[in-house]
Amino acid sequence: MTDKATILLVDDTRTNIELLAGCLQKDYNLKVAFNGKRCLELAENDPIPDLILLDVIMPNMDGYEVCKQLKANSVTQNIPIIFVTGKDSDEEEEFGLQLGAVDYITKPIRPAIVIARVDTQIILKQQSDTLRSMALHDQLTHLYNRHYLIEAATNKISHIVRHGGCLSLMMIDIDHFKQVNDNFGHQSGDMVLKAVAQVLFDHNRKEDVVARFGGEEFVILLDNCSLLDTKDKAEQLRVSIEQLIPQNISVTASFGIAELKKGEEFEQLLARADEALYSAKEQGRNCIVEAKNTQHLS
Repeated sequence: MTDKATILLVDDTRTNIELLAGCLQKDYNLKVAFNGKRCLELAENDPIPDLILLDVIMPNMDGYEVCKQLKANSVTQNIPIIFVTGKDSDEEEEFGLQLGAVDYITKPIRPAIVIARVDTQIILKQQSDTLRSMALHDQLTHLYNRHYLIEAATNKISHIVRHGGCLSLMMIDIDHFKQVNDNFGHQSGDMVLKAVAQVLFDHNRKEDVVARFGGEEFVILLDNCSLLDTKDKAEQLRVSIEQLIPQNISVTASFGIAELKKGEEFEQLLARADEALYSAKEQGRNCIVEAKNTQHLS
């Protein structure tokens, strides 16, 4: 049984909230905001809403401005918005849709219309989420893929530039993986990749990003994690991988780790971790090497 979708109801009039809730509370989890500021806060809090029903006429910040801010925020920009308002002119509806809303319901509301339109948008949102998930995940290991990693890293670094904090990166390569494929076959090789991926996923924190970077290489982005803490975590992972023995195949991995420096871009951070990983291989594999502070990208 799938979890219920979450809908955020936003209206400054309690009676309107109660009417909408009466239509939807049986089939959906509901969050409620009585003003635009609270809507923006709740939209970013787990669980992220699957849909927002948004009043237009509200004090201090109207629904149109709330919509603009939601669409400008990378966390909330993909949440579909239905305006629910007494403004019923074609011009108002056109303006709301141009701002990024997916639908426009006029007051007084008709419960059957609200339910039908909400159900339709929830189905579309779930389909969109499925397609987005497929586009951002590696199909073999179900970890994030390289595309998502780059997107997430860029966002995390931008956040650090604005608000401070630290970010570390761990680059992991399965040792002698070609020999696994040559000696045991590609099906066994895939099982090894999935087993290692599961270890990396099981040991990650919610705020970390674990991705298959390509072939037998993996990358982990660690939010608010110093290089010293990253080294400790890498050692835990190294030991766990060494103990795996999937398909009765002995597996080890080499690690290169680096911490983001001031003014550094993701490509530079990645390059330093990659160089450290290369050093780990040169030093006999199944070990961890910290990146040097020198940057080699022009």
